[in-house]
Amino acid sequence: MGSVDCCCRCEAVDEKKQMLLEVIEKHRDRKGALIPVLHEAQEIYGYLPINVQKTISEVLDIPLTEIYGVVTFYTQFSLEPKGKNKIQVCMGTACYVKGASGILDKLKEKLGISEGECTEDALFSLEATRCIGACGLAPVIMINDDVYGRLIPDEVEGIINKYRNEELK
Repeated sequence: MGSVDCCCRCEAVDEKKQMLLEVIEKHRDRKGALIPVLHEAQEIYGYLPINVQKTISEVLDIPLTEIYGVVTFYTQFSLEPKGKNKIQVCMGTACYVKGASGILDKLKEKLGISEGECTEDALFSLEATRCIGACGLAPVIMINDDVYGRLIPDEVEGIINKYRNEELK
């Protein structure tokens, strides 16, 4: 039984690697290929683990240290897996003053994770972010592209349950 699971995982890994190689080939001869390759690689894998960075390094003939430097410099890239639902808590001045830290604390409690982590079921990841530009709705969280404003901590559980219930459909 265990070997069947392994084979399925191996096939998925091979499929993702093939997709990555196709992405690299598509951009290979373009000036500034690294950033688009990293973006598409992150779409494939959900993050940029070191083995993916090594493959990009080898195929594009760019030093791994340079790739790692780019990945760690730009905030849109992640070295850690992200959940299906990416929760961003705005900690800009307006949101902070209006209670964003209480919202963040309630999310940590309900999800059982800290900032920068992903739930075990990979359904949620949690980040504290700078201003997201919705100051009039403070405090604000974003889950994927959905914005929730004028929140109080008691509303957090219902919002989380909405996404959990959608997953069950």
